[in-house]
Amino acid sequence: MNIEIREEKKALSAEEIAQIIPHRYPFALVDRIIDHEPGVWAVGRKCVSMDEPFFQGHFPGKPIMPGVLIIEALAQTGAVAALALPENRGKIALFGGIKNARFKKPVTPGDVLELRCEMVRCKGPVGVAEAEALVDGVVVTKAEITFSII
Repeated sequence: MNIEIREEKKALSAEEIAQIIPHRYPFALVDRIIDHEPGVWAVGRKCVSMDEPFFQGHFPGKPIMPGVLIIEALAQTGAVAALALPENRGKIALFGGIKNARFKKPVTPGDVLELRCEMVRCKGPVGVAEAEALVDGVVVTKAEITFSII
């Protein structure tokens, strides 16, 4: 992955993210975009709290963030990059596929996920992104995400 966070970051607050992607509580899984290059890449942050609704059942007494929600957080980060382009404003990015997903370590309350998503191929409304989630600089999840913009 060739993402380098710049000194003069293009950060986005939760309110600014909500102007780009349609996700809302409880399914908005990106708290902040640390930096991004529209149409190319984005780096986001998700602060994992014990108050997350999914921890009620996953798992009582041993809270672990579901892997599918980590993938969703990565996809939302990529959607910010894709939909931040002026020509894509007001559109929605849908999953087209997930390949080579790997879950290397559990994510638990108190962790801060760094979400990295880089577009590697785009043809018309369909694209492919490489994505990885890190906690304290260690990769916890990796995947290739295919998406379609409608």
